[in-house]
Amino acid sequence: MHARKYTLLIASLVALALGACSGGSQEAAGTMDSAAAPGVAPADLVLRGGKVATVDPVLGNAEAIAVNGYQVTAVGSNDEISAYIGPDTEVIELNGRFAMPGFIEGHGHYMGLGRARQILDLTGVSNWDEVVTMVAGAVDKAQAGEWIFGRGWHQDKWDRVPADAVDGVPRNDTLNAVSPNNPVSLRHASGHAGFFNDAALAAGGIDDETADPPGGTIVRTPDGRATGLMRETAQRLLNEAIGIYEGRLTPEEMEQIDRERVMLAGDEALAHGITSFHDAGSSFETIDFFRKLEEEGNLPVRLYVMVRRESDELMDQALPQYKMLPEGNDYLTVRSIKRQIDGALGSHGAWLLEPYEDLPDTAGLVLESVEDIERTAELAVKHGFQLNTHAIGDRGVREVLDLYERVWERLDIDGKPLRWRIEHAQHIDPLDVPRFGDLGIIAAVQAIHGTSDGPWIPSRLGEARAKSTSQPWRDLFNTGAIVGNGTDVPVEPIDPISSYYASVSRMMINGEKFYPEHAMTREEALQTYTLNNAIAAFEEDIKGTLTPGKYADIVVLSQDLLTVEEAKIPETTVDITILGGEIKYRRGM
Repeated sequence: MHARKYTLLIASLVALALGACSGGSQEAAGTMDSAAAPGVAPADLVLRGGKVATVDPVLGNAEAIAVNGYQVTAVGSNDEISAYIGPDTEVIELNGRFAMPGFIEGHGHYMGLGRARQILDLTGVSNWDEVVTMVAGAVDKAQAGEWIFGRGWHQDKWDRVPADAVDGVPRNDTLNAVSPNNPVSLRHASGHAGFFNDAALAAGGIDDETADPPGGTIVRTPDGRATGLMRETAQRLLNEAIGIYEGRLTPEEMEQIDRERVMLAGDEALAHGITSFHDAGSSFETIDFFRKLEEEGNLPVRLYVMVRRESDELMDQALPQYKMLPEGNDYLTVRSIKRQIDGALGSHGAWLLEPYEDLPDTAGLVLESVEDIERTAELAVKHGFQLNTHAIGDRGVREVLDLYERVWERLDIDGKPLRWRIEHAQHIDPLDVPRFGDLGIIAAVQAIHGTSDGPWIPSRLGEARAKSTSQPWRDLFNTGAIVGNGTDVPVEPIDPISSYYASVSRMMINGEKFYPEHAMTREEALQTYTLNNAIAAFEEDIKGTLTPGKYADIVVLSQDLLTVEEAKIPETTVDITILGGEIKYRRGM
């Protein structure tokens, strides 16, 4: 495959030289009656008359790009690329717009995004009363006993909380009043906590005497009553009851729901200019489903899937059968494992070196033991898989760095070529920052988390600790670390423009900047969303830049992200998304 790509690169450069010598006039949009220059094969698609940011340090920026099949053929000036226009070439006039490699979502939850579009969307609520009203509306339309699902609430983003709130979160009394017979499950925006009414708790066999599970908390009132809030692994106590409820569906009905989730997620990704998606955790069963869809030609975007929630014993047997490396115009790659050492800061689940400022009786939760993750690390080395570990708190990050280094030393291997990752890496003790570059650990961050959560982060950590540990990207870059970018969708909206803006401005929703000394440059931010995410998936030879021979995954934006006034970046729209040389999305159509 590498030899074939190298041959294509040479051929395209030769063709580019021929095109430059031939001159050629620029045709008007839609005109197809010209002929390609002698010796140059006509392109299937040409984009011209704009700024093409290749993100290739050798090629730099250009005016136009030619595509054949699913690959880039050439980039250059308008005159040079006009040599590739033949009678059947489709020409897109950029009219000054900005073209770049398709965005790569560096960490998201693909099926979770699709499911979030099938249930109550609580991301825009302003307070608990609005949540209860939405649930009441859903109950009115539901059958008796039918579960009500929702996701996206975040108490720290509300304008108020009830006076009797526990740990800053309401009790479920009003939820019980509007839904006495329908179990209700409302997942926190982070996914690291859930809120349930009494009917749901009863279905799960949970009462005031139920013990907290390892890595989780059943939040209780001062007199010991369960409030309905379940932190981290405590949510899993409801899994069996929810599984029984969903078991009422036939396999065919469940597959149809899953197919709808895939298409809903794909449509939203393409509308936001995303052509590749790092799926941060799917089971072997879900991967089998993705493989079936790929064989049918029904995967809407390219997926880089991390194996998740499978035992070490099963992975040791099954990983060789599930390893899938990209071939040709590939839509499904599997070569990594996802583990999770701690929870989220918003739910007080991130594992900290010191206790929480606003909840001093805890320093967070350990969701998966260091010892178990260490066994997975050895399996990853054995089977040639990347290991990507969720760590948000500064203690969690340090433990993962220690773990990675310990395994490499024990196995006597160089860990840098393995490109292991720390997912999120939101809070890093200054002593640990240089270790990312030194060890070759990739920081898979979500810039939007900092500006979305920034207003309340100091309340969790205290101002001094928040300032010294929160998303220190500038220090990471300065020490040679590779930083990827994403949104953690559906935790945040799948909007790379918003995350790009957060990367370069660190502007919070309250109009203040979140420790702006760590802001990225425009070029750095663009690279984190393209080439760096390709490197983080071992795919820099096929995507991440608009280099001849690589995938023709291209997004056309209304504004130049590299030069537009900073405050106007959020106004940028995705006008066209091209995947493998095919137009998959046009704004307004």
